[in-house]
Amino acid sequence: MNIFNKEEKKVEYLELIYDLIFVYMVGRNNSLLSVEDGFVKPGMSVAYILCTFAIIQIWNFTTFYINMFGRNSLRDHIFLFINMYLMYFIGESTRQNWEAYQTQYHIAWGLILVNIGIQYVIELRNHKVDVWNRDIIRRMAIALFGEAVFVFIAAIPFGYMGVIFSALAILSGIILTAVGKKTSVGGQVDFMHLTERAMLYVVFTFGEMIIAIASYFRGDGGFHPNTIYFSLMAFLIVVGLFLSYGVVYDHLIDRELEDDGLLYMVMHIFILFALNNITAALEFMREEKVDLLPKVLLLVCSIVGYYLFLFSTKRYAKKRCQFDRGFLVKMVLLTVCFVAFMIVFRKIMMLNILITVLYVFTVFGVLCSARTDEEA
Repeated sequence: MNIFNKEEKKVEYLELIYDLIFVYMVGRNNSLLSVEDGFVKPGMSVAYILCTFAIIQIWNFTTFYINMFGRNSLRDHIFLFINMYLMYFIGESTRQNWEAYQTQYHIAWGLILVNIGIQYVIELRNHKVDVWNRDIIRRMAIALFGEAVFVFIAAIPFGYMGVIFSALAILSGIILTAVGKKTSVGGQVDFMHLTERAMLYVVFTFGEMIIAIASYFRGDGGFHPNTIYFSLMAFLIVVGLFLSYGVVYDHLIDRELEDDGLLYMVMHIFILFALNNITAALEFMREEKVDLLPKVLLLVCSIVGYYLFLFSTKRYAKKRCQFDRGFLVKMVLLTVCFVAFMIVFRKIMMLNILITVLYVFTVFGVLCSARTDEEA
């Protein structure tokens, strides 16, 4: 129970339905990664990064509002359904010829930000004498409307200026939110609800990854050794990554902490970004038109980045479950060996996918060992 004696907030069914639209967006964003001469086009890479962060940020803004002020009311439902509707316009605008859909994408994005901002403004009437929360409401509304200004400017077709203002919009949202929460005394967050929402988004992202590896099972209807081997390895990679997150979430994170949750959600922005990249990398590994080195590097960097930010959540771990120096040394040595072997054996696909599986499950084994040691 926090200092405001708020009841524990439960994740509502509508929140889960809302998350499903973001699963759809993972596939749309990954479709931006088109290949030319064996490499992903630089322009498409930039568009992919911006679109991915924009979508995750929209989810973050919505989640924080529901966490702090959501009441599962009719008003909340209407605003949430409006955002879901607008997300389809963003999804349909996420194309390789993104320049032609730049206006539609940014208008929908900007309207979503305004929609969330209006919810904060309306919420003010419920806190007429509550200076604690009026302060955070004003700051969040300013952050949302401020970012929306940059987004609407990016909607104006003017060459690559749209890309610049999109990046400025995302950065302004991050900075204004961080500064607002740091300087405000209001807005007590239900950390348990926040961690559960982040976990569910991660689970749905893994769901998209499972769909993506379906191509590894593709064949002529027969059970060929090559198909069985690669499909099994791809499936084990996803399983190993998921199990590691499960250990951290179920056994290490102290979900009863009193915390504003901002840094925890920032870490999950990068965890989700890494998972999206792993999904794209697994799809690329089956593409012969993509050069070996870039697709192996994408897979390696994505997996290492995933673990880096997953282990960064240790600051939220239970006191008896803090990672010691021995654990960190093991992780560094394992990761160095993984990166080295993947680069050396990049031309032997049967071997480097096996190396990935061994690395993922070794990390999982070390995590389980660390958890057992702490619980003993």
